[in-house]
Amino acid sequence: MAKKKAVKAVEEAVKAVETKVEEKAAAKAAKAEEKAAEKAAKAEEKAAEKAAKAEEKAAKAPAKKAAPKKTAPKKPEAVEKAVAAAAPAAPAAPAEKVDFFVEYGGVQVAAKEVVKNIKSTIGKDAKEIAVYLKPEESKAYFVADGESGSMDVYFC
Repeated sequence: MAKKKAVKAVEEAVKAVETKVEEKAAAKAAKAEEKAAEKAAKAEEKAAEKAAKAEEKAAKAPAKKAAPKKTAPKKPEAVEKAVAAAAPAAPAAPAEKVDFFVEYGGVQVAAKEVVKNIKSTIGKDAKEIAVYLKPEESKAYFVADGESGSMDVYFC
């Protein structure tokens, strides 16, 4: 009888160990599945980013002409599909318009006018202009393509 009890105890211990092993294996499998899902999600995100970058580059880059290939004339239906595929998917974003004014003593001066006057002062179009406007002195100090100067700005 003692042997039967001992055998049952051993069998129960073996079952308990097997259950723990199965639980650990299931947990590892779940973790592996989660990691695989995360990797797949990251791969999808990277692919989407690459596709978005490629679309941006395609929209920004001028179209390159390839050497003409000698092929048989296409059917009108195929031509329509080719034109539809070549058309950009999304329209280009409109340029941002900003109106900037400086008001002093009840008089407004447009920033565009100040920049226009700076360009006429230096006598050429500048690629880079930095402006410091001091309304209390009625002066605009500037650096245009490395050339510094100042000009009067009239608030009247």
